[in-house]
Amino acid sequence: MSTKDLNTLFDEAFANAQLIPQESVPQNMQLVLYGLYKQATSERTNQSQYQNPQDLINAFKLNAWMQVKHLTVDEAKEKYIEIINTLLKERNL
Repeated sequence: MSTKDLNTLFDEAFANAQLIPQESVPQNMQLVLYGLYKQATSERTNQSQYQNPQDLINAFKLNAWMQVKHLTVDEAKEKYIEIINTLLKERNL
């Protein structure tokens, strides 16, 4: 798959993610998706905002991202696309 195709599919998956009711996705899955998104867009992301997480939510977000830091940007995009497509299919969207 070419990078352009992957980027297009990733952008489509991100747009489609907005169709999924947030309350229908378990919080642990939301954190996985958050981490994958941050890793997939890490070339554009300001990492310094998480240097000193001051609250529990930011700590969980940072942890979710750190758990997928070993993935390349393309691998993170592929996993994000796969999860979003599965969630859409499960919810008949």
